[in-house]
Amino acid sequence: GQLVESGGGVVHPGGSLRLSCLASGFSFSDFHMNWYRQAAGKGRELVAAITRDGGSTNYADSVKGRFTISRDNAKNTLYLQMNNLKPEDTAVYYCKRPHMNPELEYWGQGTQVTVSS
Repeated sequence: GQLVESGGGVVHPGGSLRLSCLASGFSFSDFHMNWYRQAAGKGRELVAAITRDGGSTNYADSVKGRFTISRDNAKNTLYLQMNNLKPEDTAVYYCKRPHMNPELEYWGQGTQVTVSS
């Protein structure tokens, strides 16, 4: 299986971006999905999570009310809508297919988000 992120870029504080993660090679609708991020010099942080059917979501406190995770199972695509971006949101953003067996986890290659004036 494979995950490919897109949609990153440079944005001013207060701006918005929408990240996408296209899944292939596995049954996307069978898996919960996550967005993580990693800022320079820091560990990887769970940003948002969504259940298989999209009916339940969870967010890190730092992004609640600003970010929205969603999915379109017909398009095998995971999204992260990011509004009111702040400089501290600058990071590489990754989508992840979690699995009970870590060897069966999938990670995308990441997409850079930079928030700067």
